[in-house]
Amino acid sequence: MDTPSQEAKSSNPVAARRGSFRTRPLAKGLPYLGPAFVASVAYIDPGNYATNIESGAQFGYTLLWVIFAANFAAMLIQSLSAKLGIATGHNLAEICRERFPRPVTWGMWVVAELVAMATDLAEFLGAALGFALLFHFPLFVGGLLTGITTFAILALERYGHRPIEAVITSLVGVIAGCYILETILEEPDWGAIATHAVIPHFAGPESVLLATGILGATVMPHVIYLHSALTQHRIVPQSAEEARRIFRFEILDVVIAMGIAGLVNAAMLVMAASTFHARGLAQVGTIEEAHRTLEPLLGSLASTAFALSLLASGLSSSTVGTMAGQVVMQGFLHRTIPIWFRRGITMLPALVVIALGLDPTRTLVISQVVLSFGIPFALIPLILFTAKRRLMGELVNRRLITALASCLAALIIALNLFLLWTTFAGGA
Repeated sequence: MDTPSQEAKSSNPVAARRGSFRTRPLAKGLPYLGPAFVASVAYIDPGNYATNIESGAQFGYTLLWVIFAANFAAMLIQSLSAKLGIATGHNLAEICRERFPRPVTWGMWVVAELVAMATDLAEFLGAALGFALLFHFPLFVGGLLTGITTFAILALERYGHRPIEAVITSLVGVIAGCYILETILEEPDWGAIATHAVIPHFAGPESVLLATGILGATVMPHVIYLHSALTQHRIVPQSAEEARRIFRFEILDVVIAMGIAGLVNAAMLVMAASTFHARGLAQVGTIEEAHRTLEPLLGSLASTAFALSLLASGLSSSTVGTMAGQVVMQGFLHRTIPIWFRRGITMLPALVVIALGLDPTRTLVISQVVLSFGIPFALIPLILFTAKRRLMGELVNRRLITALASCLAALIIALNLFLLWTTFAGGA
């Protein structure tokens, strides 16, 4: 018969692992790793491909420092989202519903759903394009294959969070592996990379606009909601000390996952800079042009790796977008729909875009404009809530963190407003 202390230990996942932490230090953080890898997919989705390729093709390595600055910002924001779930046991959408008036909650839900749909459109199109480039299918067939594959990945949720996290992490590994190969094939200028990675520099007004696009699209609203949901019930702390320990490991999760995402984004820009810009091909601005141009320059292996990474990016980010949509509806409305039904509904706009023959890269850009509208509705509440001691307890933000996050939020929102203005002014 178990003693009371044994019962308490078995009912507390953190306490149950405490003994093994001392004897197996390498396994110490494994139970906590995973949520940030799911969230990091949003930072290497197909929308990043077009921006990074255009930046590298036009300006070489000049804007590499912007990618690293944006990555550090993403680490801060996602760590706050993870902390909110750990400290409160609720996700951001649920707390918004509890603390804001009902009309505000409904408005935030509508915005969050529109953002999730726009994001999913870009990600779904990216995966369809990956299928088309890799296997030479018509784009519409690639779209149908994308729907089938994401249905299969999402079906793994019935077996718990670990299987789907493993699949998504594996896809992130495929993306990283493809760009390691690309980097080997292209033989970049490492001295120039080291210089431009740390020294801010611009090359005219157009480079400022592209830098604004990179920085302005740093925060993905749907994964702010999702990350807090992924940590809210993962390992429930039984004390303030345990909450701090869990958060320390989630910071490690964020640093590793977002670090990989940042390096992948940097590798995209480096590939475009050393392959296209170095050869005077500054006008390679679309994903299809990049794939088509890579083969004669670096060989079929490079173009295949590019298409495979795009496919892995689209499949993983589209899956994550559907998961985020579920969290948004459940949190704001306390309603859920079958995930297969949501996947079916959200894939329809992408199939319509493909059937109409619209330009995929242009559609990706437009979807990013829609996404930027939703950033304040997720970012501002996140900072406000994580600064409240009554809500967060011992995990409340330090004043310096709140000040830094607030300045970052103001910068990102201002950049997105500028990006929206230039987009609409340019199209006028």
